[in-house]
Amino acid sequence: MAEKTILVVDDEQDILDLIEYNLAKEGYAVLRAENGESGIRIANEKKPDLILLDIMMPKMGGLEVCRTLRSSDAMKRTPIIFLTARGDEKTEVEGLDIGADDFITKPISMRKLLSRIHAVMRRFGETIDTDEPALIEVHDLKIDRDRYLVFKSGVEHQLPRREFELLWYLAGRKGRVLNRETLLNEIWGNNVYVVDRTVDVHVRKIRERLGDHYIETVKGVGYRFKE
Repeated sequence: MAEKTILVVDDEQDILDLIEYNLAKEGYAVLRAENGESGIRIANEKKPDLILLDIMMPKMGGLEVCRTLRSSDAMKRTPIIFLTARGDEKTEVEGLDIGADDFITKPISMRKLLSRIHAVMRRFGETIDTDEPALIEVHDLKIDRDRYLVFKSGVEHQLPRREFELLWYLAGRKGRVLNRETLLNEIWGNNVYVVDRTVDVHVRKIRERLGDHYIETVKGVGYRFKE
């Protein structure tokens, strides 16, 4: 297996040293940045496989960094795990809304951090069941799994990775009601810890990009892609 590279962005030197030491022991190559601006520059230059990103930093906070990276085609699908001393739901929902894959609350447990990194790496490396078709055509949408592109009436749309995978999963099971727990497990995996509103946030984003007439909310249950 090729060595994976992780970029750690944090303004605390001791945190950077601790994380770098433990990641190196696990066989990862480590890049480091001490502020958000450097993090963006290094991410765009080196294209890491995963980014650990502190939220509260001077000059540019982690939420702004994540938002900037997610606006870049090159970084749109790179997994991002937030490191944060702010464990409130509002911060988590905002982070998920702009494209975070997971959260780790400070003070950091290295065992937990490594477990979360492994889980996100595994999930990112997994592909959608190859027995399924490479292209789903439903209504006026063409959903291309190989290229991670969605075409609506011939117009190309590039969705962030989680939004694409959620759309693909729902569209491939159109007419079926799928609860949030099932969607979380299938799209994010059992070992990734995210808040219950994660699915709602991503469905809202899909609706904003493509329209609200594809995915139907089944009150008290979950979601269904309309037949």
